[in-house]
Amino acid sequence: MSGALSFFPSRTVSLYMGKMFLIRSFAILAALVLVLQALDLLSESGRILAYEGNGQGQVLRYVSLRTPEIIARFLPFSVLLGTIITLSTLNQNSEVIALKASGLSAHQVLAPLILAALGVAVLSFAFNERIVARATATLDAWRAVDYGPVPVDRGDRANVWVRSGDNLIQARQVAGRGDAARLAGVTVFEREGGSIVSVLTAARATRAGEGWRAEQVERFDVARGQITRAPAAIIGEGVRSDQFTLASVNADGLSFVELRAAIDELEVAGRPTKALEGTLWHKLSGPLSSVLMPLLGAVAAFGVARSGKLFIRAVLGMMLGFAYFVADNFALAMGNLGAYPPFLAAWAPFLLFFLIGEAVLVRTEE
Repeated sequence: MSGALSFFPSRTVSLYMGKMFLIRSFAILAALVLVLQALDLLSESGRILAYEGNGQGQVLRYVSLRTPEIIARFLPFSVLLGTIITLSTLNQNSEVIALKASGLSAHQVLAPLILAALGVAVLSFAFNERIVARATATLDAWRAVDYGPVPVDRGDRANVWVRSGDNLIQARQVAGRGDAARLAGVTVFEREGGSIVSVLTAARATRAGEGWRAEQVERFDVARGQITRAPAAIIGEGVRSDQFTLASVNADGLSFVELRAAIDELEVAGRPTKALEGTLWHKLSGPLSSVLMPLLGAVAAFGVARSGKLFIRAVLGMMLGFAYFVADNFALAMGNLGAYPPFLAAWAPFLLFFLIGEAVLVRTEE
């Protein structure tokens, strides 16, 4: 076989190894999802059924929304364990020795698994974009109302709090964007020295110059205990529209394209975006971590099985894989805190463990 395909073993061997790897990986994933979903349901079913009228249908709905999150989170773990079991089996049956004896290098032996893992990474990214993001957004909205009826989402924002100097402004609902934003159910807590001196309520408010024009206003004076009414008043001087419309962004509930658009809006408004940028890059590096697993678990493939060190090699591969997940979560947390640049937080663990995997492979075999 010539050209780029010569890097792989024969077509029969490649299909045999790839099929073995995928079957084991997805079998482990199914077992993990079954166990973890059952444990998660034990802790959440009480809260679901606590809402009057909820029953088996709502429990099944929770399972359908929670399962995609569990699959997305534990797919790389499953690929790691599938790699170790596959390579250990091949080593135990002396099939790796036969491949090596035919003149294949360690990288050529791993090539079918890496190609299959790349396919898993592409599938994982598409699954996250089309299913996981939507399920997460729906589940978060359902949890916010304690598993009750979820209001129809028309792009509005609910229960938004904004600070204006010492004052706090709460809007029960925010509709529209930019200068066309409309506030409904407005409450302004007017403070002096950290103490509330009056509470202003208004039925609605719209943008007016540098502030907001509130209508049907009532002001309660705390010291006097008096209520005064006015048809309109200006509130929130200096409060921008984006402070209401971009109050919070659920990065896990947005796809890559939607999150990129939200970050652009925040940047235009002059709002910090570093934590969201780290999550954005991680939407790419996370699924791609599946490609690393055959390399990190390869230590289980090489070495003589009858030497009695196969189990130790398998454990070593497992430790390398889990060390990657720890480093990945740590780097992402540091990125959210602003200690790491977003790109570094998302990609540094991937590049670091790629080099570690290559070093271990070369050191132990080549």
